[in-house]
Amino acid sequence: MKIVAILTATGLAAASFLVFADAGAGKHGGHRGERLKAADTNNDGLISKAEAAALPRIAQNFDAIDANRDGQLSSDEMRAFHQKMRAAKGAEHFKQLDKDGDGRISKAEAQANAPRMAAHFDQIDANGDGFVTPEEMRAAHQRHAKAPK
Repeated sequence: MKIVAILTATGLAAASFLVFADAGAGKHGGHRGERLKAADTNNDGLISKAEAAALPRIAQNFDAIDANRDGQLSSDEMRAFHQKMRAAKGAEHFKQLDKDGDGRISKAEAQANAPRMAAHFDQIDANGDGFVTPEEMRAAHQRHAKAPK
């Protein structure tokens, strides 16, 4: 399961510029939550475009994050945008490992490009067909995220 952790960490690191968590909730509360709270100068639980100026990465992506186009960013919008970006980065990482472009990673591709994944290949390859699909990779990530630490 270490490969799942490594792949998850890689995907999260690639998208870490957009890690927006609910201001005081979950495992991302800490420093980021404090920055969001501090930026929310009127304490309405939303980040306006003016307030986002204190958070350059959020300000830079404000319009893309503001899904309902109300000029305010809710924690739900920030979380949804983060998940979308993380999924996009995960898909890009998958494409990099899928050297032959067939939409799946063979054991040989894993051995050549992701030795740690190769070490856990059979666990990730849920249907045992000798290939890891994006769905199997997502399922492995989800299993790892739910596993007791």
